Amino acid sequence: MKCEHCTRKECSKKTKTDDQENASVDVPSPAHENGEKGEFHKLADAKIFLSDCLACDSCVSAEEGVQVSQQNAKDFFRVLNLNKKCDTSKHKVLAVSVCPQSLPYFAAKFSLSVTDASRRLCGFLKSLGVQYVFDTTIAADFSILESQKEFVRRFRQHNEEEPTLPMLTSACPGWVRYAERVLGHPVTPHLCTAKSPQQIMGSLVKDYFARRQNLSPDKIFHVIVAPCYDKKLEALQEDVLTASRGSRGTDCVLTSGEITQMMEQSDLSVRDAALDTLNRDFQEVTLEKSGEVLLRFAAAYGFRNIQNVVLKLKKGKFPYHFVEVLACAGGCLNGRGQAQTEDGCVDKALLQKMKGIYTDIPVRLPETSAHVQELYQEWLDGTDSPRVQEALHTAYQGPGHPANSRDIKW
Repeated sequence: MKCEHCTRKECSKKTKTDDQENASVDVPSPAHENGEKGEFHKLADAKIFLSDCLACDSCVSAEEGVQVSQQNAKDFFRVLNLNKKCDTSKHKVLAVSVCPQSLPYFAAKFSLSVTDASRRLCGFLKSLGVQYVFDTTIAADFSILESQKEFVRRFRQHNEEEPTLPMLTSACPGWVRYAERVLGHPVTPHLCTAKSPQQIMGSLVKDYFARRQNLSPDKIFHVIVAPCYDKKLEALQEDVLTASRGSRGTDCVLTSGEITQMMEQSDLSVRDAALDTLNRDFQEVTLEKSGEVLLRFAAAYGFRNIQNVVLKLKKGKFPYHFVEVLACAGGCLNGRGQAQTEDGCVDKALLQKMKGIYTDIPVRLPETSAHVQELYQEWLDGTDSPRVQEALHTAYQGPGHPANSRDIKW
């Protein structure tokens, strides 16, 4: 039995019954093994279901499976409970970074403005014992600015013998993992090397913020609130800057839905949304001068559109210079960690409400951010220093990594 939308001639997975395919791999969390129980101990463990994940080619190793299963509310409350005990040597500073695509979800769920929803979320997290709550928009600004510079460099260096275009975005971990583990060359050379906002936020918190607070990175427990389960896998990739200090940039990823479960168990009411339709998942934009097309841009969301992009790229018939690629149909707002009903279907009503809220958020150009420019100088020693390449860029693997892998239900 092949995976949904599979295009491979031979399937790498063993045949399973429907019941087996819907089963999940449960790995006991440390909190469970140690008998610790926080007030939210009944929340479900993090699980991976094949239908939720684009990176479906047996790409999760056994070790990653164990680590992913521990990225859940239990791990979060394990740290909160440790901070309540007398042994201060084991206390950690809890910092939570919230993705901008998660805020419209909370606003739509609670029928609030984005500003009020962010304040309510911040107050809830701090009531639990979180010391710092950050917005990852500043990390997204860094990622966009570095992507801009890389695109300009690729455009100037592009030639038929050594093509550097199109440049494909790399902020979506599901897409990147699929490109690395399944597609390989000739797709991976086209991936933008700028790190994702989550990776950059990990560096900001565990490097810059840690130094400003005179803290060792391992004394900070950094949690990302994101709309997508693939962000949990992304967190397992060691960041060069923080790994050298023995600490991963992101210790735990909780989806927007997992946070909502916590809030609902705290008797925070959730209201229903109104029904509407979805956006298109493939869009094109051209830059023209005097009737001549200078640049072609595209946005491709969802597996089917990604397959079309890859097919045209392999055939050498790809007309675009820059493409935003996202694994989830409907984009990040439709991440399976927040835009689902209880029966696992897309919550179209809630999604449409989130889209309206997200569209109303004012757009600010990253290059106009005084905070970003200040951090370039104070944290990275300038916009073109070696530390910029180290902290804000990455490299990609080809198929075949890791060697020891297994099927795991996400």
